[in-house]
Amino acid sequence: MLRIYTDAVELVRAAAQLGEAVRTRSAELARQLERAAISVPLNVAEGAGVRGGHRRARNLTALGSAREVSACLDVIEALGAARVDGAMRARLDRIIGTLVRCTR
Repeated sequence: MLRIYTDAVELVRAAAQLGEAVRTRSAELARQLERAAISVPLNVAEGAGVRGGHRRARNLTALGSAREVSACLDVIEALGAARVDGAMRARLDRIIGTLVRCTR
């Protein structure tokens, strides 16, 4: 299992809290943030259980979801719906960086 799995689970926790703050402004954006965040650890875990191209595919899916979370954070801030914690951004950058390296 990749070491970022724990970071990915913490990302879900932070996304759920942020989603609650955003829900009154945009329920759809809150749902999309939460769905994308949930996808990251699930796909990292699934990738750990397979080999070869399947592992790369699951890690690519996790990477796409992590980038979607990043876009959600950008949109949340653009709307002025909430402030995004710097620690959440740093965790997300670590996850994305690791997944990029794993999918090359």
